Amino acid sequence: MSLNTFGHLFRVTTWGESHGPAIGCVVDGCPPGVPLSEADLQPWLDRRKPGQSRFVTQRQEADQVRILSGVYQGVTTGTPISLMIENTDQRSKDYSNIAEAFRPGHADISYHLKYGVRDPRGGGRSSARETASRVAAGGVARAVLAAVAPEVRISGYMVQLGKLAIDRSRFDAAEIERNPFWCPDAVAAEAWAAHLDQLRKDHNSVGAVVEVVAEGVPAGLGAPLYGKLDQDLAGAMMSINAVKGVEIGAGFAAAGLTGVENADEMEMGPQGLRFGSNHAGGILGGISTGQAVVCRFAVKPTSSILTPRQSVNLAGEAVEVVTKGRHDPCVGIRAVPVGEAMMACVILDHWLLDRGQTGAQRGQLGRPA
Repeated sequence: MSLNTFGHLFRVTTWGESHGPAIGCVVDGCPPGVPLSEADLQPWLDRRKPGQSRFVTQRQEADQVRILSGVYQGVTTGTPISLMIENTDQRSKDYSNIAEAFRPGHADISYHLKYGVRDPRGGGRSSARETASRVAAGGVARAVLAAVAPEVRISGYMVQLGKLAIDRSRFDAAEIERNPFWCPDAVAAEAWAAHLDQLRKDHNSVGAVVEVVAEGVPAGLGAPLYGKLDQDLAGAMMSINAVKGVEIGAGFAAAGLTGVENADEMEMGPQGLRFGSNHAGGILGGISTGQAVVCRFAVKPTSSILTPRQSVNLAGEAVEVVTKGRHDPCVGIRAVPVGEAMMACVILDHWLLDRGQTGAQRGQLGRPA
């Protein structure tokens, strides 16, 4: 019951700690014959790695991925794919002052209460460093999707930093790669930069909301009642460290809509079925509709801050905790590639499940020609 694995047919097990010699994952259930190399995976890890702007942790990790098994002569063999990423820039001494104290808002206390022992160096297993392994696994999933469902396109971006949200009327997909926030609104990105600069000076941090969209997802992925696509998608996103909320489509805003407003009307167009809106986020009854799958998740403020906070130590004594080291003032920024990776893993997993159950057989609309 180690519970370090997710997925049904496409299964990912991550291993390692923030300040150990390496982190990595084992990907099982990957179909054979898919072209795959380290060069296919590295670009995704490069998007997540630290130290790329003043708005993220300055820990300098190359995040160079190595394929240890499951690939022969440039293609997958169908056997477990083992991936390893070495840790090269640990500064464990930064955590000596909290080895016997618990950081408020962090998993220190819950790990101690459950296991009776914890690795205080960077949070050990609870560190966001673990997510590099997920991004590597997501790279494998993307490679498989490119081979079996090339129409699937996955993109993520930040839509809110703290209380500052984007203006959807200014949404420009081209802007996402032009700023350090993965923000589709250039005006909002400028405001976020100023806000985050001030928070850094104040030794503070802030949360964020990330949106991940998968376009070109075929209809029919997912199953009722306990194999819903949105159920697994929500679980995957919620499993990311620091995520505190997940919504699909309109999400919690759907509670404020009427039935008339929420209903995604349908009609037949020249290319077949089309919808007038997408409040459902591309999923109805746990099954994809062919529309874009839309998911958002909320990331809490980074718990490791330089502002003193009241807490307790192992002896139960009152202490004041200041967390030194190199930390993201907004962990949501580097969560964008992680969310994309989890979307890729879930979509591929359900593609394989559907192929196994239905053989990709589909119901038809309209009269046969």
